Amino acid sequence: MLEIRWHSRAGQGAITGAKGLADVVAGTGKEVQAFALYGSAKRGAAMTAYNRIDSHPIINHEKFMNPDFVLVIDPGLTFITDICANEKPTTQYIITTHLSKDELIEKKPDLKGKQVHTLDCIKISIDTLGKPIPNAPMLGALMKVSGMLEIEFFKNAFKKVLGKKLSQKLIDANMLAIERAYNEVR
Repeated sequence: MLEIRWHSRAGQGAITGAKGLADVVAGTGKEVQAFALYGSAKRGAAMTAYNRIDSHPIINHEKFMNPDFVLVIDPGLTFITDICANEKPTTQYIITTHLSKDELIEKKPDLKGKQVHTLDCIKISIDTLGKPIPNAPMLGALMKVSGMLEIEFFKNAFKKVLGKKLSQKLIDANMLAIERAYNEVR
């Protein structure tokens, strides 16, 4: 089973990203879960979202997991939450930051020796969407790092998910954000 934990602030789109990922993956015939845990539902409050993906029915419905991927879409949460909680030796981290990987590890020594990937999802989302909603860029980075789905397949399937809620202009901007992140993740 593949497990993914998202660290975000309310309003940055982690729940929407987790649910969108689940919709796309469910379309491939896999079993999926997408859920969130948060205290106050106020914009800006720290929260986590989760995905589970498997070829078999998922009977575990607990929030506890040993994530294969940790996605940090708010850079500040890298330093104020325990993003390394319950990690596996093989857990990979995709972290939104303007810092280089080496600069980030110097500031967050807990990440030393771990598989860390960085990119600036907030800058990408501002450049493409005009606002700091970094969930779509994070999904693009996840597709690159995980190899879970081919990027063109993912984008085409995600367009259908977004088409239920967004205008064509915003769908196109999200596709650009996903593509940029796929190409920029280090």
